Amino acid sequence: MNTREQTSPLYTQIYNIVCQIPPGKVATYGQVAKLVGGCTARMVGYALSALKDGRDPNVPWQRVINAQGRISMHGVGSSIQRMILEEEGIEFDQTDSIDFRKYLWDF
Repeated sequence: MNTREQTSPLYTQIYNIVCQIPPGKVATYGQVAKLVGGCTARMVGYALSALKDGRDPNVPWQRVINAQGRISMHGVGSSIQRMILEEEGIEFDQTDSIDFRKYLWDF
């Protein structure tokens, strides 16, 4: 059974939007929330956090960052997210930020 069928309708909508972000691009939590509608950036964060328990490994959670162009996670999760983004060709500057002019998803 598709694991998205086991999640809430809101989380399913969030995951569907996140799956549209192409490799080499990022979106903000707020941008995803706006596209979903009736949702907040925090709710997007909760939905992506729920993926940690193994649900739907095909959702590219790593492509969602905060409005400052930085990774919000801390510890090992932050390192993993950065590594995956760098493998997709995304570069970070000396302040560990991503240049939105270059990498922000133009939905």
